[in-house]
Amino acid sequence: MNTDLDMYRENILDHYREPHNVGSLTDAAVHHKELNPSCGDTVEIFIKFDGDRVSEVSFIGQGCAISQAAASLLTDHIKGMSTAELTALTQQDIFDLLGFPVGMTRLRCALLGLKTVQVGLQKI
Repeated sequence: MNTDLDMYRENILDHYREPHNVGSLTDAAVHHKELNPSCGDTVEIFIKFDGDRVSEVSFIGQGCAISQAAASLLTDHIKGMSTAELTALTQQDIFDLLGFPVGMTRLRCALLGLKTVQVGLQKI
């Protein structure tokens, strides 16, 4: 029996195996890298803006399926967002993108991309 949870898990595996928006961007306004010290996952984010809106975004990362899929989903989601919208993103937004509850042991993995974006924004 195929449940909604199975569908979401398959989506995570698809984004892990073939992540979207992978690579670096030269002259990115936001370029920041974060590490999850508890498991060693890394996400490095690159964002370019056209005015106040995200025009291009990419990431480079290594780690578990949750951290890498969440970064892939996040980069798809933030295209076209304003800096105010980026700053307003919450943990719940990431959980909604993933489509299933994340346990405490994977919470930092799931939120690594969001942390990378928001800390990077603070540097511009």
